[in-house]
Amino acid sequence: MDPLETRELVKKSPTDSSKKDDGQSSETCSRTSPLCIFMELFQWLQMLSTQLNPTFIFGVVVVYGLSQGLSGSFFKVFTDYYWKDVQKVQPSAVQLYMGLYYIPWVMKPIWGLFTDVFPVRGYKRRPYFIVAGVLGCVSAMLIALLGKVPIAVALSCLVGMTAGVAIADVTIDACIAKNSIEIRALAPDMQSLCGFCSSVGALIGYSSSGFFVHHLGPQAVPPVLLIVLGFVIYEVRSTSLQSEKKKAMEDLQMALRGMSKTIKLPQVWKPSLFMYLSLALSISTHEGHFYWYTDPKAGPAFSQEFVGIIYAVGALASIAGVLIYQKALKNYPFRSLLLYAQILYGVSGMLDLTFVLRWNLAIGIPDYFFVIAEECVTRIVSRIRWMPMIVLSTRLCPLGIEGTFFALLMCIDSLGSLSSKWGGGVFLHLFHVTRSDFTNLWLVILIRNVLRFATLGLIFLVPRGDQADNLIPPDILTANSAASLDDDGLELVPVKETSEEVHLLIDENHVQKF
Repeated sequence: MDPLETRELVKKSPTDSSKKDDGQSSETCSRTSPLCIFMELFQWLQMLSTQLNPTFIFGVVVVYGLSQGLSGSFFKVFTDYYWKDVQKVQPSAVQLYMGLYYIPWVMKPIWGLFTDVFPVRGYKRRPYFIVAGVLGCVSAMLIALLGKVPIAVALSCLVGMTAGVAIADVTIDACIAKNSIEIRALAPDMQSLCGFCSSVGALIGYSSSGFFVHHLGPQAVPPVLLIVLGFVIYEVRSTSLQSEKKKAMEDLQMALRGMSKTIKLPQVWKPSLFMYLSLALSISTHEGHFYWYTDPKAGPAFSQEFVGIIYAVGALASIAGVLIYQKALKNYPFRSLLLYAQILYGVSGMLDLTFVLRWNLAIGIPDYFFVIAEECVTRIVSRIRWMPMIVLSTRLCPLGIEGTFFALLMCIDSLGSLSSKWGGGVFLHLFHVTRSDFTNLWLVILIRNVLRFATLGLIFLVPRGDQADNLIPPDILTANSAASLDDDGLELVPVKETSEEVHLLIDENHVQKF
């Protein structure tokens, strides 16, 4: 986006352009009617397309909606049944294996450095989408064709698939972080768009994943569209190819200095520490749950189709959580919002305890109804808790190294998720929760819930500022922005380009062999 255009957008309220339309819409329909909700959603997307460029919206839909949402939902159901039915390993071991999936996400600062300071033939973004797509497709095809393989080989393929998603995520996140800095008022809206696309993709994926797993067995979805996205993205090519290597080293040094300087600020490392601990202390018991509620003797013995329905309803609830945040919570201060969200997070965890102890049957609530209600509440609360954390992360990024630093913050979150998975696996092992013995599963869940409430003692690490405030000194933003030599922005091929121009761009891609 052009800097002059950006400054004009910052001066102008993002909702000014649609204020009149909103007033007219509210007069013609009830705000609670499905038609009005759809119209508001359409106007919101139209406003974002106008302010941020529709091609940027398209990129978010591909990465978050299709790669992470749709493919990610298939990946979750596929891996659950793959480890349980194909490899036949214990739930505690699966927790440890799944922790390895987060390694590519922990490496996000490295991917961010590549996308920020190591262009390929003058392009900073396009090659990395292609690499991500190829890596994910090759890994998915290998695991699908080979079937049961040694655990080390299976892990390598599954980690390869998550690496492809992580690289694509870093590339698009760099654009999101930059837009969040330049147009601060739209930072919550961009995260709402990401969450909405991810939830819609997950809803579609989960709705059909159980059926495909039941009839075709555990199969993964190759992220082919990431390769397509890499070829259709329009990006201005840098002409200084001779000095490209020297410039990359200078940019790398600048990025490392900027990251070191920024992470030492109390207003940066304190919320980063809170985000890590809030994730790590909430130990994951997912595999223990999954093995239990698919067990025909100890649990309710849910089928593959119903497991897919559970996840699909959860994805729909996530959309509801995004809408709740967008409509009612995006203007609340960080600390207040995260405090109450964490309390609700701890309370919602008690539903798991009620389900495992079968108290729902004692009060006359069937398993099928209760697990759906539990999934809805858990997903809504988790989304409301997660959204302000992501917005907070974008507010901590210095301009000029926004892609790298946002990747660093997401790396911290991934470390928290990895710690949660491995911590849960350790507790499941210590309390002897196995493929057939779930006697102590309730105790592990109780410990997890106590740790969630204990996180409330760390809320002082979160800043009190509003979600549109600048949280880091402006001079750091200015210094890092000035140090960036030429920050080529990411832009997809404009919709209004003629077909002849598009063919010329495609021909140029083949000539450059990139």
